[in-house]
Amino acid sequence: MYELEDAQEHLTALISEMNTTDNFDEVDLRIQLGHVFSHLNRAWHRRDKANGLNQEEWQGASQFPSDLDPT
Repeated sequence: MYELEDAQEHLTALISEMNTTDNFDEVDLRIQLGHVFSHLNRAWHRRDKANGLNQEEWQGASQFPSDLDPT
């Protein structure tokens, strides 16, 4: 649940910032969405692991997939 709650917190902050900033920077949007995605990706990879991920698994689960182009 931690990863999902953290993703929700970051999305809420992102939406608020976008609603209050006239010229929201696309680069910042990509960085922030990448951060949210890493939380969602770790949540997905941890779904069947009661003890969480080891360091190697955590790093792999935090990466943006190579088959998706965020541009």
